Amino acid sequence: MSDFRGATCRRYDLVPAGKSATGTSWAARWPPSFTAERSRMGFFDWVFGWLGLGLRSPAKTAGSAPPGSPGDSLGQPGETETQFRTRNRNYAKVALTPRTFRATRAGGEHPEERRATGDWPYKFARRAPDPARWLDLSRDADRVRLAQFGLPVLETPEDLARWLQVELGELAWLSGHFHFGGRPDSVARSHYHYSWIEKRSGGRRLIEAPKARLKHLQTQILRCILDRVPPHRAAHGFVAGRSILSNAAPHVGQRVLVQFDLSDFYPSVSYSRVVAIFRSLGFSREVGCWLARLTTSAVPHELLTGPSSTRFGSRFDSDHELYLRRHLPQGAPTSPALANLSAFVLDLRLAGLARAFQAHYTRYADDLTFSGGTRFQRSLAVFIPLARQIIRGERFSIHPLKFRVRRRGQRQTVTGVVVNDHLNVSRADFDRLKAILHNCARHGPASQNRSQLPDFAGHLRGRIAHVQMINPRRAAKLVALFGQIDWTR
Repeated sequence: MSDFRGATCRRYDLVPAGKSATGTSWAARWPPSFTAERSRMGFFDWVFGWLGLGLRSPAKTAGSAPPGSPGDSLGQPGETETQFRTRNRNYAKVALTPRTFRATRAGGEHPEERRATGDWPYKFARRAPDPARWLDLSRDADRVRLAQFGLPVLETPEDLARWLQVELGELAWLSGHFHFGGRPDSVARSHYHYSWIEKRSGGRRLIEAPKARLKHLQTQILRCILDRVPPHRAAHGFVAGRSILSNAAPHVGQRVLVQFDLSDFYPSVSYSRVVAIFRSLGFSREVGCWLARLTTSAVPHELLTGPSSTRFGSRFDSDHELYLRRHLPQGAPTSPALANLSAFVLDLRLAGLARAFQAHYTRYADDLTFSGGTRFQRSLAVFIPLARQIIRGERFSIHPLKFRVRRRGQRQTVTGVVVNDHLNVSRADFDRLKAILHNCARHGPASQNRSQLPDFAGHLRGRIAHVQMINPRRAAKLVALFGQIDWTR
């Protein structure tokens, strides 16, 4: 399993608690109900199990199938729930067993590749702990890895400047090398435009749109580097050939739907994680740091603490910390691709967890969705804590107000698409849009343009196109109503 962090990382195997993890694949045996298991254990056993420290496995009863035997499957054809519970009652609770290892790479780094030298190796080289010497961080590029993805061989800042077709001094200015501490001292000196927008769930979100020159370089990095690296197949947001429909399709007609929402998705991806992404693609340490500085942002202090700052409730302190450190800016063209790559290991682990519980998993940006049948529904008490543990282990946080479990009798919606029986648009959304079009045709479009949109016709066409993508048959009625509108009124 490749880890984009490129350093010591933790891997978890799904094993019965108290057993040793000897393989590298997901394997699991779990009781149908965590509450039933908890009722049979002592208080301290339950506490240790809840903390992930393992449980003491009870002695097997006579006639129970040993692990690995043909009778030790996740369910036999025609088996009732009672029989399944009886056969699995002596299994310990499933736990995530951490396995720590150090990732290696072909042509990996050797001590002499980061040696200090008395000669100035290249412009903007870093000084060694000995002020009379310099660090050469350009010798650890992995050319084989770069060729695998079809990426340019860049080892020094001069190589990067030539590839981007800019002067080295301008590149250093755009990457913040001339800012004290790498942070602009004012909004006017920053390379980003800042604006606050209201969140539907409350609070505010900071939009950081790069200025023209930096945006041009970021677009080249996106087209020539990041677009050539495929994200995990469970990621559907901001990926060519995938959409909200491909994200919702695996969850059609499922018994239960479980949804998580990652809080502050872009600001949670730090500068060090972005450096690790570029390093894992094969770039040298020096170029990885320069690319990361071009694609991350650290907002000036005055934006959050000055007179023009906007404090937004009790969440100000946490957001203040996230935005002050270097992070992915929401508004940069490179941020969606880098966010998907930073969540690669998260997708890998959650997809493995979902397979172990016979469930489906997809992710659209910060929206995580799981779905499955009856067996998955019975195992939610075990599955949900494990999923939370994996998300926290990958250094993401879960929005406390956006966790949802929706069963068959409720309306199941994935990224705005209803998936109960087939892909469909919400009845409320359809009726609301139909009423707007009807009133436009009857009273004129000005009566419905309450937000004073400059291109209200384009706005309506976009909403109709969204419905047409999901359900073309229902969209035909909206197209007919749109054709009846007199736009001269």
